[in-house]
Amino acid sequence: MTPAASRTAPVPERTHEATPGQTVGPFFAYGTTFPKKHEIAFPHSPGAILLSGTVVDGHGHPIPDSIVEIFAADTDGTVPRARGTFRRDDHSFTGFGRAFTSDEGHFEFWTRNPGSVSGEAPFFATIVYARGLPDKLHTRIYLPEHTAALAADPLLSALSEADRATLVATRTPDGHLRHDIRLQGERETVFLAY
Repeated sequence: MTPAASRTAPVPERTHEATPGQTVGPFFAYGTTFPKKHEIAFPHSPGAILLSGTVVDGHGHPIPDSIVEIFAADTDGTVPRARGTFRRDDHSFTGFGRAFTSDEGHFEFWTRNPGSVSGEAPFFATIVYARGLPDKLHTRIYLPEHTAALAADPLLSALSEADRATLVATRTPDGHLRHDIRLQGERETVFLAY
């Protein structure tokens, strides 16, 4: 036996391959992209707004390879049921959208302000996928204007003021929405367990 061979540690055998539910890897975008996936409402159509933000880690660094999905009711509170999620027709409001983050962790959607479905504070149901996460994270993005509804919301009323702030978007001067998602650390976004 040579001296080099005697110092070589044995290579452990792999017993199982990683699956998409266990890790996020180079196959991450496979099957998740389609044309106009971030256009829930046709851009610049009546009532269309831009919902944008950044996904960051616990140190505030942007996460460039994450996916954000949102689903919401239309402005009148009706939940969209028409086909069109994967085939945008440039006039139907689909309720669902998906956006990949840029190198700076930025995402954006063309959508509409959601209405209340049954009297609750209007919100976007939101899912985040990112590297290092063994599974997706569920959260919400609430509209900032509905003060009474926000105060009465069962989820928000159970949270501290600091935690509530992680779920409420900011309205920009031009009427759009801005909301950042922090995956951990100080000011971590509140995530929901199902």
